[in-house]
Amino acid sequence: MPIPETQLDTWSHQGSITQSSNTYNTIKNTLEADDTPYAGKNFKVFLQGSYGNDTNIFAESDVDIVIRLDDCFHSDIESLSEQEKSAHKQAFRDATYTHTDFKRDVLSVLQEQYGSAAKEGDKAIAIDASGSRRKSDVIVATLFRRYFTFRSASDSEYVEGICFFNAAGERIANYPKQHSANLTTKHQASSNWLKPMARVLKNMRSRMVDDGLIKAGIAPSYYIEGLLYNVPSDRLTLSYQDCVVNTLNWYRQEASKTDLVCANEQYYLLRDGYHTCWTQANCDAFVEAAVKLWNEW
Repeated sequence: MPIPETQLDTWSHQGSITQSSNTYNTIKNTLEADDTPYAGKNFKVFLQGSYGNDTNIFAESDVDIVIRLDDCFHSDIESLSEQEKSAHKQAFRDATYTHTDFKRDVLSVLQEQYGSAAKEGDKAIAIDASGSRRKSDVIVATLFRRYFTFRSASDSEYVEGICFFNAAGERIANYPKQHSANLTTKHQASSNWLKPMARVLKNMRSRMVDDGLIKAGIAPSYYIEGLLYNVPSDRLTLSYQDCVVNTLNWYRQEASKTDLVCANEQYYLLRDGYHTCWTQANCDAFVEAAVKLWNEW
């Protein structure tokens, strides 16, 4: 039998807001204090992830925070001609205060404030939950520019995002501002169904993990949001039951899977071997498990 509308409605509700807001503001104040080693630099602190996009659920309590250094940037110039690459190289000089310096200083600030609760992970600095403070991940990033044309520093075309490096030194570029803005636009275009539907699918994922239908970690929230971003707006309508059925059927029967894009519209959604993409096998496994959960409820 199908999952009841009442259950789906319960799953559509947003998770903790007050605790997440308090956690974010406390960490933000720590990062923006006047006595940090980078206090004289240009930087910004902002939210990304589920809480930042209003798609967080009760079982997903992490607060994802970005602190972005704006005094330097990294570039992707692969799309430029050789002449443009040469012009780009001549236009800029290497930064004297780098991402490595910035991450070292941010880590020192967080460890001074939170002690052993702040630990450097593969991609982010994790701050353990304590009392009313929720677990948080702080991404230390710089500006990132993916260039399409470059004639001079004042005459170029590029899309701006953030980049950071994992423990292996691999650069990871992402576009959280575009992701958030595009999700909101799609949410409005779908008569405000998208964000609660993201929460429904995330709660379905949690149930499927608990029931052993899928392994934990194969369906990150970011990709679930990306999947919904591609669903035609007219399929998200009438009821949560209709939205779930329409979404699963659309993916299985109609979607051109190689053409699906992430919500930021800068990467394809389904590709193997990329930090920024969901593997086809994991997406398929998530969808098929959702169908099984629905049919065997």
